[in-house]
Amino acid sequence: MTGYVPGRQFQNKTADRSGAPARSTATGRPRSGAARTGPSRPHPAPRASHAARTNQAPRITALGGGQGLSASLSALRRLTTDLTAVVTVADDGGSSGRLREELGVLPPGDLRKALAALCGDDDWGRTWSEVIQQRFTGSGELGGHAVGNLLIVALWEKLGDPVAALDWVGRLLNVQGRVLPMSAVPLDIEAVVRGHDPAFPAELAAVRGQANVAVTPGTVQSVRLLPDEPPAVPEAVTAVREADWVVLGPGSWFTSVLPHLLVPELAKALVETRARRLLTLNLAPQPGETEGFTPQRHLDVIADHAPALAVDAILVDERAVTGGAFGQADLAGLEKAAERMGAALVLGRVARTDGTPRHDPELLAAAYDRIFRTHGRIGTWR
Repeated sequence: MTGYVPGRQFQNKTADRSGAPARSTATGRPRSGAARTGPSRPHPAPRASHAARTNQAPRITALGGGQGLSASLSALRRLTTDLTAVVTVADDGGSSGRLREELGVLPPGDLRKALAALCGDDDWGRTWSEVIQQRFTGSGELGGHAVGNLLIVALWEKLGDPVAALDWVGRLLNVQGRVLPMSAVPLDIEAVVRGHDPAFPAELAAVRGQANVAVTPGTVQSVRLLPDEPPAVPEAVTAVREADWVVLGPGSWFTSVLPHLLVPELAKALVETRARRLLTLNLAPQPGETEGFTPQRHLDVIADHAPALAVDAILVDERAVTGGAFGQADLAGLEKAAERMGAALVLGRVARTDGTPRHDPELLAAAYDRIFRTHGRIGTWR
């Protein structure tokens, strides 16, 4: 990592979290006997107060969906075991879309990917990570479905509690952390797109559905969630409020990153939390969804949708903004956009070296670690 451009001074947000509600760590394989198939939620582990945690790893909550969140989790798990993923639930394509339409359940795909990213590094974890990502072949009814999607939906139907079911899947997979949906109801994304019809480049049109928005022609202007003001999962709100750091992004900007800011209870928690907030910028514009966007435009979109949200640090790959996928970015303008959000702009090398716009888990972990240690850590983590 090559350093950072200083932003505003960081205040000490250390807080005593004693007495906070307990949260399950959802780790370890299920034991034999009734505990394996019991319908109740796994017992949560006691939460340590801040005073008791000063020599422990940071408590981190990561928000997003899809491959972007998986990349972030793969990096963050190298730094802490107290890690919670809060996952968007608006996917309506592929296996998730089929299960959602047929059974009325939450789309399980992004939740499955997050679980796979947190599987243990032993043979058990690696094997289960591969199994839940495995898709059935053929053109029959099972064709295209991921094994993990079916497993998650089966537990949802058995337990009637999406959080408890994901905790049980986490125990089976021996995940290092916890995976939560951001809402307990399936959501739809509706975007306002300029130039959706190439024949009318100035005309605005509404495009509905995550799968459609992700590949839409034209330029996305804004997005909203349907139903309006959806309820947040209480455990997700608690995870944001109790974190030392909240990490938002990378990921599909309008369909994986922004939706968390459109759930009122979750957005309120993000504004009010004592945690520090880190925004990770993508390595390249996404064809369709953010095609032609500059790095500064990505930040402006966040600010437009969540004007009350302050951010402590924004991580940007230096090669992406100095002649890479974004071209020769206006670093001065990017820094000013970061400062308007209250953030320090942090430049580092976090992309894979094979030329693909993907984050390298080791490099991303090193960048995260430096930011956590430099910008107001809570406790001695090393």
